[in-house]
Amino acid sequence: MIPLHDDNPTSIRPWVTGGLIAACVIVFLWQIGHSAKELDQIFRTLGFIPAAWFAGPGEVGAVARQLPLVTSMFLHGGLLHLAGNMLYLWIFGNNVEEAMGHGRFLIFYLVCGIAAALAQAYQAPGSSVPMVGASGAIGGVLGAYFLLHPLARVLVVVPLGLFFWTARIPAYFVLGVWFVFQLVMGGGAVADENAGGAAYWAHVGGFLAGMALLPILRRRGVRIWDTRRRPLPKPPRRRGPWG
Repeated sequence: MIPLHDDNPTSIRPWVTGGLIAACVIVFLWQIGHSAKELDQIFRTLGFIPAAWFAGPGEVGAVARQLPLVTSMFLHGGLLHLAGNMLYLWIFGNNVEEAMGHGRFLIFYLVCGIAAALAQAYQAPGSSVPMVGASGAIGGVLGAYFLLHPLARVLVVVPLGLFFWTARIPAYFVLGVWFVFQLVMGGGAVADENAGGAAYWAHVGGFLAGMALLPILRRRGVRIWDTRRRPLPKPPRRRGPWG
């Protein structure tokens, strides 16, 4: 299932969600200006490498060892990697930002990303493959959304061979299937720690971190597991032939 939109309007301008998307896009444009060799070095410097984390600070120092926990969230391995992550962040991030407020949402996002990277590291402590991408932090957004708006309808497209089927499905089902898929794929991953591919345990760790942090960072009065359906905003009244 590929989500396209949710029917869960917000009453704020999601400045942080938009800013995070813009930051990832800008960093990606910077990435593509480098050669493959230079990009590999960028990933090894700013991406998160579990083996380097467990090896200790060594000659690089404690700050340089910890910095990739954050910088890795803004790097992406390709255009599709970036587009998929930003789509999920755009659809679900605004509602979570509304539930927390701008400042706390930014803290939430970064903490979820760090928790996701460490979750993957503890599953593959000897891996020397750099971890890059915002999917762990976005997993935290999905976990929070799952608790906030389980009955919000999400428009999804399901590829069926040469055809595409669309439907509006409750968020708890869309996100629940996503989470179970990460668990299954993570549990069945090949034991080779240096194999590339998706960091499924980072997604799981981010999702669980998002669920754990939501009760702490939500604004006062925000309900958890809100089963009320929020009405869609009414279209503006037309004032003439040009709207």
